[in-house]
Formats: sequence, structure tokens, C-alpha cells
Amino acid sequence: MIVKRELVQIKKKIVNPAFLLLFSFLFFAGCQQGRKPVSSSGLYVFDNNQEIRWSSPENRNGEKGAGGKANNGAKGHPFDSIGTGQTRVLLDIQAQGIINRFWITIRDLSPEMLRSLKFEIFWDNDLKPAVSVPFGDFFSVGLGRTTVFENALFTSPEGRSFVCYIPMPFRKAAKICITNESKIRLNYLFYDIDYSLMKEWNEDNLYFHAYWHRDSATQPGKDFEVLPKITGKGRFLGTNIGVSADLRYKNAWFGEGEVKMYIDGDKELPTLVGTGTEDYIGTGWGQGKFITKYSGCTVADDSLKQWAFYRFHIPDPVFFKENLQAVIQQIGGDDLEAVAGYQQSGAPVIPVSINNDHGDMFPFYKKDTVIKLNPNAKIKGWTNFYRSDDVSATAYFYLDKTSSNLPEIQPVGLRTKNLRQRKL
Repeated sequence: MIVKRELVQIKKKIVNPAFLLLFSFLFFAGCQQGRKPVSSSGLYVFDNNQEIRWSSPENRNGEKGAGGKANNGAKGHPFDSIGTGQTRVLLDIQAQGIINRFWITIRDLSPEMLRSLKFEIFWDNDLKPAVSVPFGDFFSVGLGRTTVFENALFTSPEGRSFVCYIPMPFRKAAKICITNESKIRLNYLFYDIDYSLMKEWNEDNLYFHAYWHRDSATQPGKDFEVLPKITGKGRFLGTNIGVSADLRYKNAWFGEGEVKMYIDGDKELPTLVGTGTEDYIGTGWGQGKFITKYSGCTVADDSLKQWAFYRFHIPDPVFFKENLQAVIQQIGGDDLEAVAGYQQSGAPVIPVSINNDHGDMFPFYKKDTVIKLNPNAKIKGWTNFYRSDDVSATAYFYLDKTSSNLPEIQPVGLRTKNLRQRKL
């Protein structure tokens, strides 16, 4: 009975209005502690520094009050076409501003067309493009294979369009164009480029760049350059990489190679180094298809031996003051007996190390030396080895210059060579 009376008294105190008011205040204050006000998002704050424009076939360059002239204001010019060898300019303005987003879709989504179209961006009237990349690869569509995906920088909602959200400031001018280097006319090119004119310029602004290249047969022992050495001040934004594995290695795993970044004067050894290919994109013990904001694998095809994957250094920025080079080792792995068999069959193999079942690692790689594996050796286990594969990559970065020292895009013949496709 005594316990029951005490519980009743406690209940009366709790339902006291003054007590509830104080309790509510302290509770919600605690919940809000550490949060930023909603207004910090800027969604309802007027920005007087920006004047919005859209460039589309209905109003190229987004001229003030000039949109939709064709067909008396009805839908009269929603798309363009590009003949063989022709260039279509999507944007060409003399102004100060920033590109916020662009969307493009085309009728022909074949791997050959996605690799044959050359996508280029020029800044501030520079004659050399800051971006010169195969169309599909620029939009993070590796190996010319479209798929549904969405990440922090690119999206293809149904695998039929190409959207980019990378902010790209420019001080004097901006030009975006597509060149059709295929043997087929491209019909139906739809696009809109959303940009803002800016009154004020931040001296810390950097220019956006992208670089692509392919090595159809990498050299064992030589790292593939995701981004060759560039000079200047900037930020490495990330990469998407495509691999068509050499079929001579059968079911061996291609992705033991570590990503390395040489920053600001690094010589023989890099400052940044990872632990493996799938490790670099945030997964482990192999690599299946997955999509996340900052890393993912859009193609994981065990039958065709193809993988396409990406990582964007947004929450973990990679800044450089003088220079940067980014590479990925061409190393794979399999059981000792299998790797010895590849080596005996004449496939390019340079053994690197063996991991046994107890978690011990036995490294034995020496430059300019190739060890012949013995399948009956006492030490057995997972064997890492340098190999040769067909690798391509797009590197995205910002630089304090409108152009870089990087070479021109490779010819269309190399870009489209031996594209593996599923038969319909």
C-alpha cells in the first residue's frame, strides 16, 4: 500500500503543467544542440550574385528573353543531330559564371557511339580543352555500358540519360561541344546546360578538368596512370575505371592492385597508397555491383570479365600545391597452382607474393626479376602477380589553370577497339 501511494504522488508531479513545460524545453533544446539552423541550407535566401540561364536547342546559350522562338513558341526545336565528323556546340558564351548542372540524352546508346563521341569543354577562350573525354566515360559510364545509377556527381535515372552535377566556375568564357567521330550520323541529341552568370569572382576558384586514356594491354610491372603527372595547384576529385580482364587468366581475380598518389614532389615512393582495388572503392573480398554516393561498381560481369567502378574524393579531399600523379598497380591474384599454370601457358605473369591460410605474407618481388613458380612448393596460398589487362580511366580534377600539360585524347580507333558486348 505504501508503494502504491508513492507511485500516485509521483504521477501527480509529472503531470504538473509547469513541470511538463520545463521538461519539454530541456528535451528539445538537447535535441537541437549541435544542429545548424535550417536557414543555413540557403534554400530560401536570395543570392544576388547569380543570374540563372539554361542553354538548350530551344535557346542555345540561354539568351535573355529569347527562348522557344521556333514554331511560334510551341515545341519547335527540342533536339539537334550531329553528322559524321561534325561538331555540335552546346554552349559558347563570353561571361563570368558557373555551370551547375547539365543533362544530355542521345538516341544511339551503343558502346561504339558512347566511345566515338568526343566531349570537350574549354575555359576562358583557351584553345586547348580542359576536358576531352569520350562521351560515355565522362558521365561515369565505364566501358560504354549504360546502367541505372546515381552518385554524388553523376546520375542516369533509367540508364538512358547522362546528368552531371559537378560545379564548374569560369571567369571569362565557357564552351562545351560534342564531336561525332563515328561513321554514323547521330540523330536526336537533347540537352540542357544550367549555368549562372556571376557578378563576383572568388580568387580561390579552380577550373574543372577531366582526362581519359586507355591501355588495351597493360605492361606487367608497370602501374597504369589514372592521371599522369600534372603541374599546378588543385584538387583531385576522383576517377572512374574500366577493366576488361585478359581471358588468359581465366577466373583469376584482377583487383589486387593498389592505388597510389604522388603529391608535391614525391619521387620513387608516394605519400598516399591504398591496399587494393576493391578496397579503394570501399568494399572488400571481391567486387560485385553496388552504387553509393562516393564510390561504387556499375559493371561487375563475371562472364565477360568486365568491371567498371568509381570513387570520388569529396568527404576526403585530395589537394595538391605543386603537382600530382595517380596510378593503380596492375596486380591480380589466384591460388598458387592456378598462377603457376598461367605462367607455364605463356600468359604475362610476374609473381609478387604469397599469403598462406594463417595470415602470413611472403613477399618476393624484385624489379627486373621474374620468379618461376613451383606449384608443389611448401609455401602455398593466395598468390599475387603482375598481369596485363585492358584498362581505361577518366580522372576528374580541378586546377588553377584553364588547360593542363596532358596529351590529347586518343584516336577513335583505339577508343572503340574490342568493346565486349552481350549478344541480344
